[in-house]
Amino acid sequence: MRHFFKTTLYAIGFMSITLSNPSFAAKTETYNQLNLFADVFERIRANYVKDVDDEELIEAAINGMLTSLDPHSTYLNTKRYENMRVQTSGEFGGLGIEVTMDKGVILVVAPMDDTPAFHAGVKAGDYITKIDGEQINGLTLNEAVDKMRGKVDTDIDITIVREGESDVIELTITRAIIEVQSVRHRIEDEIGYVRISSFTEKTTSGLRDALKEIDEELGDNLQGIVLDLRNNPGGLLDQAVDVSSTFLDRGEIVSTRTRNDKNIQRYNAKPGDNIDKKSLVVLINGGSASASEIVAGALQDHERAVVVGTQSFGKGSVQTVMPLSTNGAMSLTTAYYFTPSGNSIQNEGIVPDVVVEQLRLNDSEAIRARRSEASLRGSLANPNATDEGDDEGDDEGEEDDDNDNEENETDDENADADNDEEEENEEEEAPRLTTAQDDYQLNFALNLIRGMAIARNNQ
Repeated sequence: MRHFFKTTLYAIGFMSITLSNPSFAAKTETYNQLNLFADVFERIRANYVKDVDDEELIEAAINGMLTSLDPHSTYLNTKRYENMRVQTSGEFGGLGIEVTMDKGVILVVAPMDDTPAFHAGVKAGDYITKIDGEQINGLTLNEAVDKMRGKVDTDIDITIVREGESDVIELTITRAIIEVQSVRHRIEDEIGYVRISSFTEKTTSGLRDALKEIDEELGDNLQGIVLDLRNNPGGLLDQAVDVSSTFLDRGEIVSTRTRNDKNIQRYNAKPGDNIDKKSLVVLINGGSASASEIVAGALQDHERAVVVGTQSFGKGSVQTVMPLSTNGAMSLTTAYYFTPSGNSIQNEGIVPDVVVEQLRLNDSEAIRARRSEASLRGSLANPNATDEGDDEGDDEGEEDDDNDNEENETDDENADADNDEEEENEEEEAPRLTTAQDDYQLNFALNLIRGMAIARNNQ
């Protein structure tokens, strides 16, 4: 009997030690919370006023868990995952706008060049409040995006609120297959102008083809290149690296750092400057995000280019797209981007070397308040500006290489009206590929290159 009591007391003592262990206690609390979720789930199934689909309930719960983290973490069911893969290939169906959720409505990050939304007059910074007469309030971003999708050649009515406009704007847009020509170019006198509207699988090859055609036409007369990244919402990380490498001989382009800097991955330039160190000016604005900021930041830090325009959006977080067992995936924020000098892009963006607002002859209004990543609800704080371990954003304000583990990294969740993402309300319109006469920022960039060419020739 005495032996029995000794054994019992030993067992009780062991349990007390185990339960007092903080790690064990934390796990126990986690299991209690999971039991709470199961309890709520069962009560909804049993008592909700109408039948609900189990799959829809689970998907809503997953969405809620991810979207509570930051504006860019999200769940992709099978359909949305397939749409995302199609979009990054450079061809998809929709309206042709990059969007994110802000203040309960859809914020247009940027319209894509030569798409239905672009031709209808949708602008970066517009708020879409109604779709086919139905209020956006109460819908998730994915639900709103689904409503904007539809069969090709069908119409959709959207209601827009635009800063500076007293009346709402009603637009009817016809859905179309969006074939994104991410790179376009032309020649302005003896200067090459290259416009990159997004970073897709075809961007780097398109850029090199453009530079080759410019070189064939101008040869030794080429004074320099204007690289226009305005209103470019981002895209694939590997394309941002390759585009930067096109103008660099060596050096780091960007680094990504995970939680507590445990895993730092560096991306470096390959030898070979495709324009042989000739003058380079990069144009950015508040609609330039993610991959655009990586390119601008790398070329700026290496003093390879003069960055002109207005401060960029400030999306410096990495989303890893992780396939799931359901044939869907989740896009989870896993790291931050840092420029070669070690500066985080998050919430800060790229500050131009020369700040040039987009002036208009018929617009005397003061420059409007800048919208950026930092203004998105739940955005992550800049890791350079916070204490270690503090990466929470301010609630008041508001990325695709195939890896060995079959995860995809993209610098931006980009889509059209099928996009989950972010950005800013700048006064600028999307650049038009016509002439530079009504584009003050481009005119400034062209004159800057002419001046740089004269200075170089006089050396």
